[in-house]
Amino acid sequence: MTKLRLHNTLTRAKEDFAPLDASNVRMYVCGPTVYDYAHIGNARPVIVFDVLFRLLRHLYGPGHVTYVRNITDIDDKINARAAEIAASRNIDVEAARAEITAKTAQQFLDDVTALGSLNPTHTPRATDYVAQMVEMTRRLIAEGFAYEADGHVLFEVARKADYGKLARRSLDDMIAGARVDVAPYKKSPMDFVLWKPSDDKTPGWPSPWGRGRPGWHIECSAMGEALLGETFDIHGGGIDLVFPHHENEVAQSEAAHRGHPLARVWLHNGFLQVEGEKMSKSLGNFITINELLKDWPGEVLRFNMLRTHYRQPMDWTVAGMNESWKTLEKWYAVTEPLSDPPVGSAFLAALADDLNTPQAIAELHKGSDHELAGGLGLLGFSNVQERIAARTNVDATAIADAIAARNAARKAKNFAESDRIRDELLAQGILLKDGPEGTTWEVKR
Repeated sequence: MTKLRLHNTLTRAKEDFAPLDASNVRMYVCGPTVYDYAHIGNARPVIVFDVLFRLLRHLYGPGHVTYVRNITDIDDKINARAAEIAASRNIDVEAARAEITAKTAQQFLDDVTALGSLNPTHTPRATDYVAQMVEMTRRLIAEGFAYEADGHVLFEVARKADYGKLARRSLDDMIAGARVDVAPYKKSPMDFVLWKPSDDKTPGWPSPWGRGRPGWHIECSAMGEALLGETFDIHGGGIDLVFPHHENEVAQSEAAHRGHPLARVWLHNGFLQVEGEKMSKSLGNFITINELLKDWPGEVLRFNMLRTHYRQPMDWTVAGMNESWKTLEKWYAVTEPLSDPPVGSAFLAALADDLNTPQAIAELHKGSDHELAGGLGLLGFSNVQERIAARTNVDATAIADAIAARNAARKAKNFAESDRIRDELLAQGILLKDGPEGTTWEVKR
């Protein structure tokens, strides 16, 4: 079996990957908070961990990988949006919350499907696991790691001696990074909320501490435990989640599980900026996946994302998108796929080396591994061929038919007819190229 090596954020080193159970490799990735369209930065972890999901399925077998990507549908931003809608339409705030999250979650799933992502094994919604969040919070109180104060339940960071081991930050940096709420009911500014009260105008659920709602961090810990067990193989997400979200997940999960680790390997993708600047609505460069899909095929978006190594910062540019499109134009000129395509060892080795997609793409440029690329989600899932044909104003079907006729003439050693077809296409601006993979074509510009 190809050896998979992954860079573990916890150890800051690239390590050989060995699952706890090769018959059930388990991965959890933090998903979206569903109150608005997902932006292109949200697409990066979706695409990165979809490639890893496909790679794990290739290495261990499709039935031996469990991938969980949650949907956060309990959140104060969601509640604020729900309150606005409830007031404007004179409906119950909980009904408004359910409507917003259902619509936005479906939009997210539609958008990431258009990016070529497989459905995870499980896509849990936080609202379906509130009972598990309450139970984990109760355990943390019982173990002495959490306390109730003023209707809240808080995790006491001082009780976890190794708090900060994932982020590796100083206390001052962690306080700044967490944007802590210095509330009078906290024992320490670093203590974080596990449960908080809800008033009559805010969605809430019953608990031993009164009607309320869970904190963000406990949601992922409870869903991960319910679907993957106390300890699983891989936990992923964006680099912005290392602190405080993932650090707090580690603390509360290990405390609830009497020291057992939450995940053995932590993977984080790098930041994404747009045209050299941090993406923000104030700068007018806040781009949603849905907006981009109106102008570009999802496959072009995905391929463009994978041209940068997942751990590196990425600059999303129109120039980069055009370059990705031109590369796919070249590759999709292949009209005669091999009947028995080989599994490209160099391509696979690149992906197995900490998801080195730039190197894998370099192997694709050599022209031998396109079929495997399709199986691992780099190529072959959208209507790029048709979009390319429309963009270049050519009839791809007619070209394919002409190439088939030319191949038949060549097989019959009717080289005059073969040359005639080639020259006729050339006169239309279509250049044919014969190679080991068959005949390809491109539009002469």
